[in-house]
Amino acid sequence: MSVRSDAPLAIVGAMQEELAALLAAMPDARPETLAGRQFWRGHLEGRPVVVVLSRIGKVAAATTATVLLAHHGVRAVLFTGVAGGLAEGVAVGDVVVARDLLQHDMDASPLFPRHEVPLTGMTRFPADAALANALAAAAQDVLAELPAHLPAEVQAEFAMTQARLHRGLIVSGDRFVATAAESARLRADLPDALAVEMEGAAVAQVCHDWGVPFAAVRTISDRADDAAHADFGRFVGRVASPFSAAIVRRTLTRL
Repeated sequence: MSVRSDAPLAIVGAMQEELAALLAAMPDARPETLAGRQFWRGHLEGRPVVVVLSRIGKVAAATTATVLLAHHGVRAVLFTGVAGGLAEGVAVGDVVVARDLLQHDMDASPLFPRHEVPLTGMTRFPADAALANALAAAAQDVLAELPAHLPAEVQAEFAMTQARLHRGLIVSGDRFVATAAESARLRADLPDALAVEMEGAAVAQVCHDWGVPFAAVRTISDRADDAAHADFGRFVGRVASPFSAAIVRRTLTRL
């Protein structure tokens, strides 16, 4: 797919709260509705961008990505939002930048190997290295300046004083993983998975089909266990929204 060098960058999130701070920083944003989605075109850090709410789940996210690429001609896609931590040491408040993405609930066996997307020969869709590196560097900067982005009482509430950056596999599926048993099964099946969410791998597959660079960053909102739902909404509003905005804005200055 040929894309103009001055084409906008797309920023996608699954929940309105995850995008609120970004949209607040785009006074020139103008919404356009397509396929029931609102796409906001404007500028962020002086760069042309399109911001869109994908909605929750793989089908909704894939639909959004397809409409985005077909109608807005973006040069790359960044997905931002929250995820549940899976790997040991991936704690609430940490940031995960994807190297690869996989659908943990894809299983067309015995016709195809488990987790392989039929007719693609792929189980894992790699993130664009340059975009992922820019996201990781931006996330590291934001974590190093934590007091500038989150009040001390918010850091204390979510025990974020030692928040860290991780890079690796993020897995997606059409289920909110919210029990210790489910989390343990995922770790057994995919020992290198760092985090679990519900959209990223689907968008990565669409971007792969279109030949458009893709990268994803997730802030860990919970440990994908029996307490996963407890403070989810509060975390998204108080931590994930300002974190997403800070990381994406810092990333744009590096591209």
